[in-house]
Amino acid sequence: MLNLIITGATAYISTSIDYLIILMLLFGRAKNRRDRWAIYWGDLLGTSILVGTALIMAFVLHFVPATWLLGFLGLIPIYLGIHLLIEPDDDDQDAIQQKIKHQRSLILNVILITASSCGADNIGIYVPLFVPLSTGEIGVILLTFLVMLSLFCLIGYELVRLPQIAVVLGKYGRWISAIVYLLLGLYVMWESGTFSHLFGW
Repeated sequence: MLNLIITGATAYISTSIDYLIILMLLFGRAKNRRDRWAIYWGDLLGTSILVGTALIMAFVLHFVPATWLLGFLGLIPIYLGIHLLIEPDDDDQDAIQQKIKHQRSLILNVILITASSCGADNIGIYVPLFVPLSTGEIGVILLTFLVMLSLFCLIGYELVRLPQIAVVLGKYGRWISAIVYLLLGLYVMWESGTFSHLFGW
């Protein structure tokens, strides 16, 4: 179980480390406790949409007969990692600020920001992660995600008071994410037996 928790935490961190900057921007504009809770629930609902999509895709892929073939899904996070190393992330802070200012309910704003800024990366990482897991193991991963999401919201709120940390994350966050993406992709391929099948290891 500890291995599952570590895997879930690593996957969440890799897809959300840049999102800390967005959380800082959101919490920086929160006027009261109600706004802070709205940001939390918006983040939770937006992330739930992405995780739910990944679970549906993983369920469909369960019908692929050979487990080692599913290991090729590990190429998705590997591709994302390489892409992130070659090209900077396309999250535009000015565009995000405009979304925050837009006259909608705060919860809806956060849902839309979460889904649009994290969508491709999250689904690309979560689908290969979910495919080989049993229902119980997925439950452990989802609980880990919930804990990590809550922790990230707390850290995002605290970052408002420590903007210099946000600068460091903005500078090095994509490099950290890229390395973790690559490692997760290799892990998925190893656990699925893809390397064993191809190279006789």
